[in-house]
Amino acid sequence: MQNVLIFGHKKPDTDAVTSAIALAYLKNALGVKAEPFVLGNINNETKFVLNYFKVKEPKYLNDVKLQIKDLNYEKNINAPYITSIHRCYEYMNEESISTLPIIDDKKKFIGAVSMKEIAKYLVDSEQDTLNTSYTNIVDTLEGNEVLKYDDEIKGNIIFAAFKSTTFIETIKLDKNTILVVGDRHSIIEYAVNRGVKLIIVTGNGNIKPEHIEIAKKNHVNIIRTPFLSYKTTRLLPLTNYINTIANKNIITVTEYDYVDDFINIMSKTKKSNYPVLSRKGECLGIIKYSNIHETNRKKVILVDHNEYDQSVDGLEEADIIEIVDHHKIGYTTTAYPINFRNMTVGSTNTIIYKMFIENNVAIDESIAGIMLSGIISDTLLFKSPTTTFDDINAAEKLAEIAKIDYAEYAKEMFKAGSSLEGKTIEEIIFGDFKKFNIENKKIGISQVTSTNPNEILNNIDEYVLNINRLAKINEYDVLALFVTDIIREGSYVIYSDNAKEILEESYNIKNISQGYYLENMVSRKKQMIPSIMEYIEKK
Repeated sequence: MQNVLIFGHKKPDTDAVTSAIALAYLKNALGVKAEPFVLGNINNETKFVLNYFKVKEPKYLNDVKLQIKDLNYEKNINAPYITSIHRCYEYMNEESISTLPIIDDKKKFIGAVSMKEIAKYLVDSEQDTLNTSYTNIVDTLEGNEVLKYDDEIKGNIIFAAFKSTTFIETIKLDKNTILVVGDRHSIIEYAVNRGVKLIIVTGNGNIKPEHIEIAKKNHVNIIRTPFLSYKTTRLLPLTNYINTIANKNIITVTEYDYVDDFINIMSKTKKSNYPVLSRKGECLGIIKYSNIHETNRKKVILVDHNEYDQSVDGLEEADIIEIVDHHKIGYTTTAYPINFRNMTVGSTNTIIYKMFIENNVAIDESIAGIMLSGIISDTLLFKSPTTTFDDINAAEKLAEIAKIDYAEYAKEMFKAGSSLEGKTIEEIIFGDFKKFNIENKKIGISQVTSTNPNEILNNIDEYVLNINRLAKINEYDVLALFVTDIIREGSYVIYSDNAKEILEESYNIKNISQGYYLENMVSRKKQMIPSIMEYIEKK
């Protein structure tokens, strides 16, 4: 079963991260193999939450682009380097492949051989030496073992083509000789006395018992084959190890390479087959051009967002099978109908809580704790105008399961989350950041929730300088940082110079200034963004 990937948006906040974990927990309980991921670094608040409830941080997901491992390529196509050329040739015919990867004892790729290279070997090489195994020879020649002393057979091939007297008088045999002979007993006697490496007796010829005894004494290997001399002569070179003719300079790909990069490689190299390797260099199989149309696209579920520009890179190359969100519906399209759960609540975790109840799945104590944290974070402990009765009800039920006083816990969580220690101004601006395009205007809105907004306000000039710089570099028509005071239940706004008029008109302020306090302004989704959108769209 293919693993389903569940993740929130690119700027992971507590609701996005915890809802991905909670939904993955629910899916696995329902028999769907699922795993949560994050698309970026988690913030201090989320770190506190996961540590508090001892929940493992999800893995980072860089993209969901199609990779070689998502294609139905030819898997487990390879041959050990000690396989015979003949056996490899038969295997390539059976599998209808023109290139065969060669592997070592640890399954590491060491080269490849093609049908073209086998043909070249048969036509162009002298084929007068062997470097193979006793077993390969028996297998290729369909022979039977008469005497065996060596697993490895290495030496020079000599065919007994002359008459016996001429052969014995003119051909010198030694311990590196591999002799191919019929039932010519005088030549066999000469060979066993010389202690040759191997005698191959063709046509199932007889061997005299006394010659067997001499062969035993001199440790001469003997194989008998039913094939006559011509066929034996033709097949014997094919008993060699495939590694003896393997090409070591082969273009390979890894299973994690992107398909579009592989297509570029194919267009440049014009090869028909490419070995596929693991990250450890193990050969997994081969891929060819026709395989790029046989895809197993990644299955994904989006939580706490539903727009492409807020989601993972390569989303268009994956299959979105479900969305669970509490934001406005954007521009994400799917190839077929999906489950889309979108509700006007303050937190995605509120929706997931309902899904647990609907499916009659018990919620683990730690999962209840992180879900509660997501609701507290997104509703600012029910102070945000996005808060609904459903959020409050879910939070109370989850607090009971988690066995905590959620009001006291929220103070600790907000305190941990509002710490800016060790962060640069740019990291703070882009920590919880959303960008929008409204009537061809590029809008960037950042929000920082804090129990001590003076950490930022006391350094306001530096923030203004950086916001103006970033707005110019990234061509924002509005770039604003809202510092939300959790205790006062309002936000201070710091903005780019070019945003002054838009903010004044959007929030009905006569003369806005840097650090202006907006009373009861705590929700980016329901207050900050809609006012700007309404003004720009009317204008």
